[in-house]
Amino acid sequence: MAVAEQRTLPAKFVEDLGVDLAKQITAQTAVPVVSTGIAGISQQPGETAEGFKTRQDAARAFTTRQQSLSGLAPQVAAQDALQTQAQQLAQAGIGSFQPFVTAAQQQVGAAGTTLGGIGTGASSFQQDVSQFMSPFQTQVIDASLAEFDRNAAQREQQIRDQQASLGVLGAGRAGVQLAEFGTGAARERALLQAGLLQQGFGQAQGARQQDIANRFGLAQAQSGLGQQQAGLASLVPGLQQGDISTLGRLGAANQAQTQAQLDATREATRQATFQPQEQLDRYAGQVTGLMGGYPAQFQQTIQPNPTPLQTALGVGTTLAGIYGLTR
Repeated sequence: MAVAEQRTLPAKFVEDLGVDLAKQITAQTAVPVVSTGIAGISQQPGETAEGFKTRQDAARAFTTRQQSLSGLAPQVAAQDALQTQAQQLAQAGIGSFQPFVTAAQQQVGAAGTTLGGIGTGASSFQQDVSQFMSPFQTQVIDASLAEFDRNAAQREQQIRDQQASLGVLGAGRAGVQLAEFGTGAARERALLQAGLLQQGFGQAQGARQQDIANRFGLAQAQSGLGQQQAGLASLVPGLQQGDISTLGRLGAANQAQTQAQLDATREATRQATFQPQEQLDRYAGQVTGLMGGYPAQFQQTIQPNPTPLQTALGVGTTLAGIYGLTR
């Protein structure tokens, strides 16, 4: 059976493009993928010299592409000056409350200690009133009695002078008069001294009662200071929690900035690493489009072989013709 084939080939330039594309794809598959410069390449154990040289060539090509694509490399904007200043101020403010809280606690603690010392003297409520007597009371009483004695002596002398002028000095009645004067003067002196003592006692008793009231007031003040100290103690964890939150936000912002820079570096490395493959993919797409516009055609025709009868008849006819020609 005879087979006849008929092929319609694409245009010559399309065929050449296809052949070139196949060669480039084959060559590209032999190039190792390297994403570092020549300085980052070192021969690995078991690696052949030829394989190491191939990777070195790929590293040099990577460095060249990285330099060529530097204008397309992704960039990350640095923090604005206002952002940097805001971050510095935020960091400077962290923990700045602590000196004030410490000072306030020390002041409250010192006041509480003082009041506590007063409060511990509760037994002093039972102390004698004499503790509240004026320290100058004795001097005042002594001075008052001395003045009384001086006046009494003057009055006694006046009585003696009067008796002398009457000529009865030394008489019995004169002696009785002087005795009565002395008794009265002594009584008045005792009343004066008792009055002064009673006055001092009343003042001391009032001071004692005022001291008791003051102590109760100080006890209430101490309770209030204790509550304030507890409030300060409860305030500190809240302030510290605020510092922790601020640090967390600042850390998150710095982490995001660093991550953006890492992503940009990674994308630039990816561009330089796979630029040949991506460029070959674009070239392959264009070639495929051209080959689609110029499709090749393939046609096959099948012719059956002659049967033995047809062959014998053909041979007989041929021989008959020859025989007729020879007659």
